[in-house]
Amino acid sequence: MDTPLAQNQKPALNAAPHSPAPKRSQRFKGWGSTIAILIIAPIVALMLTTFVFQSYEVDGPSMESTLSNHDRLIVVKTARTWARITRHAYIPGRGDVIIFNQNDLEGFGTSGKKQLIKRVIGLPGERVVVKDGVVTVYNEQYPDGFQPDKTLPYGKVINNTPGNTDVTLGKDQLFVCGDNRPNSLDSRAFGAINADQVVGKLALRITPIGKAKLF
Repeated sequence: MDTPLAQNQKPALNAAPHSPAPKRSQRFKGWGSTIAILIIAPIVALMLTTFVFQSYEVDGPSMESTLSNHDRLIVVKTARTWARITRHAYIPGRGDVIIFNQNDLEGFGTSGKKQLIKRVIGLPGERVVVKDGVVTVYNEQYPDGFQPDKTLPYGKVINNTPGNTDVTLGKDQLFVCGDNRPNSLDSRAFGAINADQVVGKLALRITPIGKAKLF
C-alpha cells in the first residue's frame, strides 16, 4: 500500500529545480577553443602574407609620379607562389610594377639588402639599350627595336632616362626601372634581376584614400 503524504509535506515534483554546476570538461573545452584560435590566427595571417598578398608602404621618390612616398599598397603574390609550386619561373608582364629583393646594394650608398619597387621594362632574352635619354628594347618581334616608354600607357609620366646601358638579358632575367628615372636606383646601376627575386606584383593603392587605384 502506498504511503500517504503528510498533510504539510509537498510532493517532490514541486521542489525548486537545482542548476547543476558546469562540468569541468565543458570549461576545458571552452578554454581549448580560445587557445586554438590564438594559435591558428597568427599562422593563417603569416601564410596569407607569405603566399597570397601583403601590404607595403612606399619609401622614397623613385616611382613618382605613379607612386609617392608613404603610399600604402597591396601586393599580390599568388602568381609567384603558383610558379614556385609548379617549379616555373614567375615572369611578370612588361610594364608591371613589382616588389623584389635586392641583396647587393652596399656599393650604392644604402644597406646591403632591401626590397625595392620598380617597373618591368625588359623581359628574358631581350636586349635593353639606354642611350640619349631613351630606352630601346630589341627582341625577336622587334629586331629593329621599340621604345616601351612611348608605346605603353605608363610612359606618359616618363620624360627622360639618364644613363648609358647596353645589356642582353639571360634566361629568367628582368630589366627594371623606377618611373622617376633621374632619381631611381635600378637595373641601370645594379644590372638585371633574376625572376626568383620577385616578391609580388602591385595590385592596389589603398591610401591616400583620394588616390586609391587598381593596377
